[in-house]
Amino acid sequence: MTRHFLRDDDITPAEQAEILDLAARLKKDRWADKSLAGPQTVAVIFDKSSTRTRVSFAVGIADLGGSPLIISTASSQLGGKETPADTARVLERQVAAIVWRTYAQSGLEEMAQNTIVPVVNALSDDFHPCQLLADLLTIREHKGKLAGLTLSFFGDGRSNMSHSYALAGVMAGMHVRIASPESYAPREDVVADADRIARETGGSLTLLTDPVEAAAGADVIVTDTWVSMGKEEEKLARLRDLGAYKVTQETMSLADPEAIFIHCLPADRGYEVDADVIDGPQSVIWDEAENRLHAQKALLVWLLRQA
Repeated sequence: MTRHFLRDDDITPAEQAEILDLAARLKKDRWADKSLAGPQTVAVIFDKSSTRTRVSFAVGIADLGGSPLIISTASSQLGGKETPADTARVLERQVAAIVWRTYAQSGLEEMAQNTIVPVVNALSDDFHPCQLLADLLTIREHKGKLAGLTLSFFGDGRSNMSHSYALAGVMAGMHVRIASPESYAPREDVVADADRIARETGGSLTLLTDPVEAAAGADVIVTDTWVSMGKEEEKLARLRDLGAYKVTQETMSLADPEAIFIHCLPADRGYEVDADVIDGPQSVIWDEAENRLHAQKALLVWLLRQA
């Protein structure tokens, strides 16, 4: 049965750990796996602009012996005359996997339901599961473990990053805090799914409106841009609503003294995070950016092995 990775809980806690272990091994020996030798081709489709996703997938596919086929929907039929289902049926005859950075989660689901090759969510409006694999790998490298750590996310709790932290974090046995205004709280169905997973792993999800309470004693401090692609017209309102959730040196001082700061990038310094935090000694953002490569290579290898 074909496995897909459309949201963080498409894998089990044990499978998440297996992928992270594989990512760590591939990071130590970058050329050890050639699962895409042939070369086999992986279609990497972009509805949205990208730096880290484009580079990490293209380089990772090449590292695995494959050939990345970068497709812009602006110059393809997808999203115009052709449905995701029809595109999937065409691509599966020629590629080993499909990676799609898009808007609606429903498009990814339609594509996955209509193909026999793995489909990977490289970002949607609802989830960013590939980023979370990289983030968890980074946290584990710096902290030596995941289970039992407290991770505090500040900002838009209804964002794709917040949703993915809620699911993937509790899956790893972490205690995840989401600090946001009530009107920006995570979707109720995502919270319910995270709570269900937490009962299995011993993790937890806590929703808070007080950023001071959220920061207290945290091992990992996280934020993301307040103005995601497609929401530019909301910038002024978001700056007003989320201003109290900016990550500052005061935020970091409330966390554990050994706390690390992560941000998936791109960052808007001075808005969601102060420059002296993101560029400071507790920031591990460059390790995090590199780990997109290793985590996504591991994911692709793992998915291909399930076929």
